[in-house]
Amino acid sequence: MEQGRPSTTALMVAKVRARHQVLDDPLVLADPIALKILGEPTASELRSLPRNAEDMMSRAMRGPVVARSRIAEDALHAAVKRGVRQYVVLGAGLDTFAYRNPYPESQLRVFEVDHPATQAWKRQLLSEAKIETPPSLTFAPVDFETETLAHALRDAGFRPDQPAFFSWLGVTMYLKPEAVAAALGYIASLPQGSGVTFDFVLRPSMFDLPARVLLLVASRRFARMGEPWYSNFLPDVLAGDMKAMGFAQLKFISRDEMYARFFKGRNDDLSISSIRLGGMMLAEV
Repeated sequence: MEQGRPSTTALMVAKVRARHQVLDDPLVLADPIALKILGEPTASELRSLPRNAEDMMSRAMRGPVVARSRIAEDALHAAVKRGVRQYVVLGAGLDTFAYRNPYPESQLRVFEVDHPATQAWKRQLLSEAKIETPPSLTFAPVDFETETLAHALRDAGFRPDQPAFFSWLGVTMYLKPEAVAAALGYIASLPQGSGVTFDFVLRPSMFDLPARVLLLVASRRFARMGEPWYSNFLPDVLAGDMKAMGFAQLKFISRDEMYARFFKGRNDDLSISSIRLGGMMLAEV
């Protein structure tokens, strides 16, 4: 991401979520704000765009994007049931949970953490779309490469003495491994009951040649957009590192599990690629 400019991929992902509301039935992620936040001109364009007019990457992204968001929100609801009262959306982009949050402020406070430029752009879109900022939401601007998560959250009124749940979607690959480790280490330092779910790019050595080529093509495309990938992980090594940090429970969510939960037996063409270039981890302190 270029300094001073909002994330290009944040807009891409937001459009993918919005198209899901228009094209797919049943919905994996029901999001009545997804179209509205983009503004009426863009929303109208997405509504009228034929299914077969989507570019290949947007079509391939739709299943994984909505599945990871649904997994994160299901995990959040489980965390709230066990008493967690703070929810942190890391690299929030145009995520809309805070504006359709079913919980009262006394039950769940939401913190949106993102790069200042992307956050300013989102707030402008919210204003233009007349989407009110709920009292349960606090914005916490931060540049993960130069600032600490702890500092940004402290300034936003986050309570580090209370458990919290974090979602971190579509971000880790754009950060250097040490920045990813620092954020995970901070989450692991929080009280018992805290947790995180995040996705990550798998190590190229895990794939055969065709999949490695696909991974290279994808990474080069994002680099041309000004948002290169810096990190990838082996699930077993990542899990071992996280256990050493203090995470007590970890679950790697496979492509097969996502398929079984959300895509098996559908009547439409929404699916998830048989070549899974990324992984997803759910962890609890």
